[in-house]
Formats: sequence, structure tokens, C-alpha cells
Amino acid sequence: MKEPLVPVIPMSHTAHIRSHRKPRRSATSSLAMRAGVAGGVLSMAAAGASASASAAEPVTQTIELPTLTADMSAQVAQSAAATQQAAANYELRAERDAAAAKAAAEAKKDLAEAKKKAEAKKKAAEAARKAAAERATRSAERTTLSASASASASTSVSAPASGSVATVISFLKAQVGDAYVMGATGPNAWDCSSLVQAAYKQVGVDLPRVSQDQSMAGTDVSLSNLQVGDILYWGGKGSAYHVGVYIGNGQYLDAANPSKGVVIQDLSGYPASGAVRVL
Repeated sequence: MKEPLVPVIPMSHTAHIRSHRKPRRSATSSLAMRAGVAGGVLSMAAAGASASASAAEPVTQTIELPTLTADMSAQVAQSAAATQQAAANYELRAERDAAAAKAAAEAKKDLAEAKKKAEAKKKAAEAARKAAAERATRSAERTTLSASASASASTSVSAPASGSVATVISFLKAQVGDAYVMGATGPNAWDCSSLVQAAYKQVGVDLPRVSQDQSMAGTDVSLSNLQVGDILYWGGKGSAYHVGVYIGNGQYLDAANPSKGVVIQDLSGYPASGAVRVL
């Protein structure tokens, strides 16, 4: 039995090769593409126009400051606190330096004052030593005069010897430099009448204690006829307020006042009111 024949259909010699033709785009895709191309062209044109405008006119750029955050605020506060602390430390150091300088100046001043006081004390001690030596010398002279006066008085109490005036004057000169103290009676301080009384007592002549009474003793003498040893008085007779003893050469010796003490003075500088003679 014969098999049935299959009809053969002739084929193209390229029928077995896959077609390389691109598929056709749809109308919508073509329109989108064309719109995109047109937009790009317009964008490039706009960019060119913008570039031209930029070249003609400078653009000012605004830079915004960064916003302070919590960390930045803390850092600023910390920096301010550190600056304030440094300023406080500097001020404290300056105050300490000033205090130290002041203390040094005061110490230097105190040292100078201490040296000055020590020097003054040394001078005072030296002056006191010299004064003590002078008093000792005067005391020795008084002892000698007292012994001499006692010997003279023992020979003639009512009528002193001719050397009595010299004894009185020597005693008076030995007291020069003593102090004047109202009411004092020696041996290192006198008033005017106590000195005169003590001088004449050396030769046995007892005079009243006060100047008023001493101006009434002995015999009145003219001031133009004075002799060494005469008693001078100032003020009225019987009411004299001051007395001294004439020592010759226009001078007298007296316990003058608190500022002078026992001194020798010129009679011309302070003329007496009157005089009496007791020797």
C-alpha cells in the first residue's frame, strides 16, 4: 500500500533567518520623543540666555549664617566663662602684688622709724649720762662750799668774814644750769628766792624765804653803787616779785623762769627796781 503524498510548499531562501528590522514605534511614543527633544532644545536656549545675562550682570550670593545649635551655645558660654575666670585671676594677682608692695613699703617705713627711735633713745641716754655727771660735779662743789661756809660760820656768825661774798658767788655759779621750779628749794631745782636764801645760808646769813621779805632785808643800796653780793629785786620794796644777786661787770645771777632755769644775765637787759646789801 502506498503512503499518501504530502504536498511540498516552496519557501524563500531567507525564510529561516530572523528578521532584524526594528519594530515600529507607536504614534504616542514618537510624539513624546519629539516633545522631549523640543524641550531639551528650549532648555539649552534658556541656559544660554541665562549665561549671557550672568556675563553682563554680576550675581550677588547670599550666605546664610549657620544656626546656633545647643552644642555651639554651650561652647560659647564655656569660652565666656573661661575668659571671665582669667580676668578674675589677673585682677586677684594684681591685688596681691599691690598688697605685697604696700606691706614692703610699710615694713621699710617701720624699720626707719625704729632706727630713728633707737637713735633718739641713744642720744637721750647720752644726754642723761652727761647731765648726771654734771650734777655729780656740782654736788661735789657744793659739798666743798658747804664745808668752807661751815668753817667760816663757826668763826663769825653775826659778822661774816670778808671772804663770805666769794663763797656766796661760788655757790651761785655752781647752780647754773639747774631747773626753775616754783616752790623748789634745791638741790637741783630752785625758784628765785630759794636760791638766794640758800646762797647766803652758806655764810651763815638767814634770809626770809620769799622775795617780798628779802627786798626788806639789809640796807638799801643805790643801783649806781652796786657791789658784788648785793641782792637785786624787781617790783616794789616789800612787794617784790623777783630777786637775784649782783655778780659784777653789770651782770646778775638768778633762777629766772622755767624756760631758762638758773642763768647769768646782763642787768641792762632787765634793769632791777632796787637793791639791798646784807654782807
